[in-house]
Amino acid sequence: MKEETVTIVKSSGDRVAFSNDKLRNSLSRSGADAHTVDTIMEAVLSELYQGISTREIYNRAFALLKKSKSVYASKYKLKKAIYELGPTGFPFEKFIGALLTYAGYKVKVGKIMQGKCVSHEVDVIATKNGEHIIAECKFHGEKSNTCNVKVPLYIQSRYLDIIDQYTNLEGRPNEGWVVTNTRFTTDAITYGNCVGLYLLSWDHPRDNGLKDRIDRLALYPITVSTLLTNREKQFLLSRDIVLCRQLLKDVFYLDHLGISEKRKSGILKEISMLCNAN
Repeated sequence: MKEETVTIVKSSGDRVAFSNDKLRNSLSRSGADAHTVDTIMEAVLSELYQGISTREIYNRAFALLKKSKSVYASKYKLKKAIYELGPTGFPFEKFIGALLTYAGYKVKVGKIMQGKCVSHEVDVIATKNGEHIIAECKFHGEKSNTCNVKVPLYIQSRYLDIIDQYTNLEGRPNEGWVVTNTRFTTDAITYGNCVGLYLLSWDHPRDNGLKDRIDRLALYPITVSTLLTNREKQFLLSRDIVLCRQLLKDVFYLDHLGISEKRKSGILKEISMLCNAN
């Protein structure tokens, strides 16, 4: 079936033309070799039909990757795994804090900072080599949701109130961040650039968005695991285990879950391969 003749339905309900390149690129990002990618492409293309949903395409590709090698499937589901950090959004804040910690920052999560006018609960505070970041994390449980310009407008007003509290540069925040697991609208990005806010989303900035940072440093959320159950993942998140790397250091949590030695070995093998992916 020719690419241009197939219309697919996105989670937002929008209809777009199916793209061979997008599917191939997403499969390649999983780390799968060229032969595996070609085989899965052939299988998925043979099952396309008019009006097929992106969810159906994803599920089929995911199942084939998992059958080939679980670590491929884990990396392929990265975007979905970020959504699985919900529903409260607090695990997402801890995840962003963990990313910054592994990047060498000293991090605090969910702290109160006094502004000139009122106090503010700041999601993430990070400091390193003169950088003093205060970041607001906006988690969305639905892929169709985006961060519009109202979000950075609101965050900028909070940031200005906080820095106005300081009469000198000592201890004064010098970077305001807005972080989301979805995407920013064009107006949101334009406004952020104009006022000097740093905007970080799934694919922004280009080549340095969340997906790029996670892949580059192999800092995968625990929710990417294809072997842990949802209950087990939620147990680990409740114990502040948000990264696969953290579980490797605190393996005893698997014993608390009553996981058999055979399953435990498989889980740790999968996670070790992810952490050493690069």
